[in-house]
Amino acid sequence: MKRKHVSRRRFIRSSAAIGTGLTMIPSLSAAPGLLKSYKKPNSLIDGVQIGVITYSFRSMPDQSAEATLQYILDSGINAVELMGDPAETFAGMPENPVDRRAFFRLRRKQRNEEELTEDESREIEDLRAQMDAYNAQVAQWRSSANMEPFEKVRKMYQDAGVSIYGFKPRAFGQDNTDAEIDYGFRAAKTLGASHVTLEHPSDDAHTLKLGMMAKKHGVYVAYHGHEQQTPTFWDTALDQSEYNAMNPDMGHYVAAGFNDSVDLLRKYHGRISSIHLKDRQTPENGKGNLSWGEGDTPIPDILKLMRTEKYRFAATIELEYSIPEGSDAVKEVARCMEYCRKCLI
Repeated sequence: MKRKHVSRRRFIRSSAAIGTGLTMIPSLSAAPGLLKSYKKPNSLIDGVQIGVITYSFRSMPDQSAEATLQYILDSGINAVELMGDPAETFAGMPENPVDRRAFFRLRRKQRNEEELTEDESREIEDLRAQMDAYNAQVAQWRSSANMEPFEKVRKMYQDAGVSIYGFKPRAFGQDNTDAEIDYGFRAAKTLGASHVTLEHPSDDAHTLKLGMMAKKHGVYVAYHGHEQQTPTFWDTALDQSEYNAMNPDMGHYVAAGFNDSVDLLRKYHGRISSIHLKDRQTPENGKGNLSWGEGDTPIPDILKLMRTEKYRFAATIELEYSIPEGSDAVKEVARCMEYCRKCLI
């Protein structure tokens, strides 16, 4: 079934609870006041900041900024890497008509070099054409977007006790205009983020360009990686600009076959803006993405290193393992959070 994007206005009108234990926030003006009355979360554990990327909540029914905030709170987390959609939709970005779940599922198969059926090949081409048309519409909107709604999102999250340390809109790719890139940095700064994140483009000219634009705004650009990560994966970008930084994924790093996660963090800690955590297996064990504590990612060692060395970058929970029957993303992120807590007590 095609997943429908739920707008902020429809969310506010809804009278139904959002997931287990979630209640409707009746209006933007009331939201900060209501959230102030809640017990504020604290995921700063013995000096180690645990955060979450809101991609972790992609399976939840409402993707608005308000609902996303509630998911974060119910997970017990006080710091976040915010994906673009919650904040941008709040700010009035055109609604996406594309079935993104289907699109990204097929793109993931292609990235993993899995063969597509003829029907899947036709489907992804159609979805790609729809996405291109939508992206052009978004680019036009971004070129004149007002920053005031982003200020409101920042305040709403701050009032609830949640800081936004990273921002990840789809605005920094080779196919994005300079106006979009400039917008992305301005929005990140308005939200209070120290850095933006994006997948490493594997294009030296583009990382040079982004590094120069990042310096102009005083916001770091941190490059994320998957199984293409190596111990020297970021070196060229780091050499190009002091505002180019790292957003390594420690689970994907293990799945790529490297067992020196702690050494990597020790070497580059001064250039890391945040890291992603997930529990993946080594190639020898199948590269699975497992419930935390069942894979090969040395999460306890990573967190203890951060505590001992007083690293101030956030360790970001990214939920990618299959959600067990009867659970949901919020409950699983909370379990990951509790796993981190136990590693540090």
